[in-house]
Amino acid sequence: MTALATAPPPAAGGSGGPAPAAVRAPRRRLTPYWLLLPAGLWLAVFFVAPLVYQASTSVQTGSLEEGYRVTWHFATYAEALREYGVHFLRSFGYAATATALCLVIGYPLAYTLAFRAGRWRNVLLVMVIAPFFTSFLIRTLAWKTILSDGGPVVGALEALHILDVTAWLGLTSGERVLATPLAVICGLTYNFLPFMILPLYASLERISPSLHEAARDLYAGPATTFRRVTFPLSLPGVVAGTLLTFIPASGDYINAQLLGSPSEQMVGNAIQQQFLKVLDYPTAAAMSFLLMALILIMVTVYMRKAGTEELV
Repeated sequence: MTALATAPPPAAGGSGGPAPAAVRAPRRRLTPYWLLLPAGLWLAVFFVAPLVYQASTSVQTGSLEEGYRVTWHFATYAEALREYGVHFLRSFGYAATATALCLVIGYPLAYTLAFRAGRWRNVLLVMVIAPFFTSFLIRTLAWKTILSDGGPVVGALEALHILDVTAWLGLTSGERVLATPLAVICGLTYNFLPFMILPLYASLERISPSLHEAARDLYAGPATTFRRVTFPLSLPGVVAGTLLTFIPASGDYINAQLLGSPSEQMVGNAIQQQFLKVLDYPTAAAMSFLLMALILIMVTVYMRKAGTEELV
């Protein structure tokens, strides 16, 4: 018994014993990186590599017959911006208007889902997500029928003299809605509305009802409670929703192609034409990079002005 009691412990790292702390610690530190490896490889193959290829294409010169080669021709960017500057401005204007409409329409619905829906919440959420079960193209084509000349929607707008106001604003022409800026904005608003509602709902749903009760105890009315409590706490959802709506809407070309006319073409339409019809790949790549850079600058400024460090 005395010999067993005084026997030395087994050597560290021996078979059957637990791994020493010095070995387990590096493994723990490397675990997050191993978990990020699949996503990192996916981004490298499907984002970084195409981005580098596009950057190379944008500074090339040549033709399909002679071939293209990298000559660091950065003047392509200036030429693209000078020739298609109106398309960039039109795209950002349409996207900003659609984003504002999505916020005005989506916030009351998200508020209802978060605080007033009750047992109907799941049903309403399914109705919000239901458009995603239909093709983006089919949804846009449906708006051609909705806004068709002589249809009930155009007839109602004309009877209410709303078309007179939109014509004064330059959004429609005469008694038509199709092939006008209003039709393109309506399509963008409808197609990207769920991207606004879902972040807003997620942000509002996190607000504790006890905060509203505390505001009422302090004699705050509904308007004051919303202005001082609800809206400030929902700002992360507002910022996330506006970004998720504005960014894809800026590069969209389906709505302008199907619901607009050549006068309503956005920068996405111009990029598509340069890639697939004109076959001017350097100009198309330069326009794509300009679009990405301008959106990145606007998003950075917007995030700083919004002051939502929680999203950064």
